[in-house]
Amino acid sequence: MLDTLFFHLLILIIVANAGPILIKNILNKKWNQPINGSLKFVDGGPLFGKSKTWRGLAASLIITAVVALMLGYSVQIGILISLLAMTGDLFSSFVKRRFKLPPSSMAPLLDQVPESLLPAVIMMRTFELTLFSIIMLILFFMIFELIVSQILYKMNFRKHPY
Repeated sequence: MLDTLFFHLLILIIVANAGPILIKNILNKKWNQPINGSLKFVDGGPLFGKSKTWRGLAASLIITAVVALMLGYSVQIGILISLLAMTGDLFSSFVKRRFKLPPSSMAPLLDQVPESLLPAVIMMRTFELTLFSIIMLILFFMIFELIVSQILYKMNFRKHPY
């Protein structure tokens, strides 16, 4: 049921979401310009928040493209998966800002579903996914993220345990 293609996509989605965290810990505050700049939404709040940076987006694109190549896929596949995951992540941040939740606050499901669902649905044919495997991919991603976030927090790679 869950084959190599499934796990390759899961790995690429995980890598796409880990890239910004990795680069943040390497570069600290260097080159951390927010994607929304100084733009505000009609409610007066930021579009996404200061934690969504161009540096993080670039890291996600580059790292996911490299891992895609290592797994036997094209650079374009890696970039597309990264863009889809980051679009889902930006959507989550946008919604969280509308609800006045602070950056990096916990919002179960909203923090995991869009960034895994969007790439899974768009890449469904390429990775031969079924509706069942998409649901399983989202569940695996959620569980993985929640467990790894705790570990990264204990290792001081994350400021919050989520």
